[in-house]
Amino acid sequence: MRMMDKIADRKRSWSVRGALWLGIAASVAIGGSVPAQSAEPVSPKLTDTLRDLLRKEMVSVEDASKQILSALVAGDDARVAELAQRIHDSFILQQSMTPEDRKNLMAAVPKGFVEQDRAFHTISAALADAARSGDRAQQQEEYGKMVEACSACHVEYATDRFPKLSE
Repeated sequence: MRMMDKIADRKRSWSVRGALWLGIAASVAIGGSVPAQSAEPVSPKLTDTLRDLLRKEMVSVEDASKQILSALVAGDDARVAELAQRIHDSFILQQSMTPEDRKNLMAAVPKGFVEQDRAFHTISAALADAARSGDRAQQQEEYGKMVEACSACHVEYATDRFPKLSE
């Protein structure tokens, strides 16, 4: 590759990274593109067991998401794929629930909560696929969608935990 082509590629890469950071910051600042809903927080309706499982899953997702951001800006496709797949596969709620827990969960949460959770995990799978194929632009797009999905869910179903998102 010619030197000028390498320089142009590097400039494009930095432009994409800058756009990624700006998009993430804007998404978080405005709580995603989904307006605040009037749904009640989900957490108070959950059993202690379900609340603990959900909290564990959220901590795991948050940790992996932070690591994904570092891997994205380092161009570490393999690490992005590994972490995004881990998020997709996490479903701690599903993996750890008893039949009684499932019944309690379905009684406590609206259908939209379950749909948003499934959509989030689908996005993380798309991010893992983009990373495995080395498509960095798609990785950045999917990561932005993940951040938006987190914010949108928090705005709608976790206003007790994240009150500033609904301001």
